[in-house]
This record gives sequence, structure tokens and C-alpha cells, in this order.
Amino acid sequence: MGYRSGAAVAATVGLLAAVLGGCSDDGGSSGSASSEPSATTSAAASGTVTTASSPLGTILVDGDGRTLYLWEADTASESTCDGDCAKAWPPVTVTGKPLAGKGVKAALLGTTTRDDGRKEITYNGHPLYRYAGDTNAGDTNGQGSNGFGAAWYVLDTAGDKITKSPPPASPSSPGNGGY
Repeated sequence: MGYRSGAAVAATVGLLAAVLGGCSDDGGSSGSASSEPSATTSAAASGTVTTASSPLGTILVDGDGRTLYLWEADTASESTCDGDCAKAWPPVTVTGKPLAGKGVKAALLGTTTRDDGRKEITYNGHPLYRYAGDTNAGDTNGQGSNGFGAAWYVLDTAGDKITKSPPPASPSSPGNGGY
């Protein structure tokens, strides 16, 4: 994982604190929209998976341009990210059938049923997640992370993980504290 600026780290820590502090364990309830991270609710409405160009290549994103990830701890198409994991890495859920956007192979889209009954979108058999530390469309701050016991990677259009690291921020970039 590459080095991040002090401001970027502070922003990520603050966001994660807000997500983890603002979410409660619903103790197995059906999961109302008000108790889920906001990143999950917009996916349930649209369920679109599309592509975007990034420094990592062409990657999968949701309908809002938020980067999608796979988790190496998942086997087959079953999601194993629950509890605190799902708060930091919200699953991409849908209420109907997922939609294939530009560059996405519809035949590779599917769903898996999570333990709470929600349908999580899969691509090429991988359950899809967002990262709470990605605050803007196109962010790939979760790339190569090793959280909750396994690595997280963005996906290419074939549904394979991309393992390269994003380029480091430029020292002259605004907002990086001069690092």
C-alpha cells in the first residue's frame, strides 16, 4: 500500500470514525435503510455496475462512480464480510436485478443472498463492496488494503482483481499537507 498524506489519513480516519460511530449493530434485524451506511442505500436504488478509467486502468464502479472492490476472504460467490467489516466495506446491495452499464458484461453480473437477507451484487462470482474511506467518485484508497484478515482489490472488466498500487500523490497536490 502506498504512502498517504497526513490530510488524507486524517480524513480517512475521521470518515471511518463517523461510519463506525454512527452505525449500530442491529442484532440480526432485517436492516432498515436508516441503520445502514449511506453508501449502501444508493446502490439498492439503482443497482448499476459500470466502468471508469483510473490510474489502475479501467475499473468497476457503481452508478455514482464509487469504486467497487472484491475481498479475497470471500470464497465462491458467498459474502463473508459482516459486522464491523461491512461497516468499513459496505456491501453493494440491490433490491431487483443488477444493471450492466458501459463496459460491463451483463453475463458476469449476479447476486448472492447475505446472512441478513439482502441481495449483494456479484461480478464474475465476486461479491462487491465499496470502501468507507473512498470519499469521492474515483477514489481507490482501499486498493491493496489488508483489512479484516484478507486483501481488498479493485476489479477489471473481466472481474479479475487488479493488484498494482495507485501512484503516490504528487508533492505539489493541494490538500496533502506538503508531503
